[in-house]
Amino acid sequence: MSINAKWLNKVKWNEIGLVPVIAQEVGSNDVLMFAWMNRDALARTVELGEAVYWSRSRKKLWHKGEESGHFQKVHEIRLDCDEDVVLLKVEQIAGIACHTGRHSCFFQSLEGSGESGEWVTVEAVLPESEAVKAQAVAGAKPQALKKPRKSTNKVST
Repeated sequence: MSINAKWLNKVKWNEIGLVPVIAQEVGSNDVLMFAWMNRDALARTVELGEAVYWSRSRKKLWHKGEESGHFQKVHEIRLDCDEDVVLLKVEQIAGIACHTGRHSCFFQSLEGSGESGEWVTVEAVLPESEAVKAQAVAGAKPQALKKPRKSTNKVST
């Protein structure tokens, strides 16, 4: 697939060639995470049928789940009305989207008033992630829960 495909030209990329992406779980409609994509990441996502993001900190493509096994199988891709935000409807493999071991990256809730408010953790770390976290603390590379694979399902956009 060419990164010059006509459908990619419709996306309004920011000044450094990125677009914000929201990953939303199919079925529950939980917002799992926010990330960024460049043209290559979006094209690879369509090609693989699994989420591929652009890591701003590592400055490279990041196939979600490549180390943890917590892949995101893409069911649908949507573009917002301003054509500058992408929504991925995904099936979150093993239920863990966040690197902290939680279902969603949005696990903190503001409680209290504007003057005395505080962020409270409202989602627990999922038990399955404890083994992955223990390996990371010990310096070992996390073992994938499922082997990375190429999807034969193409995502329609």
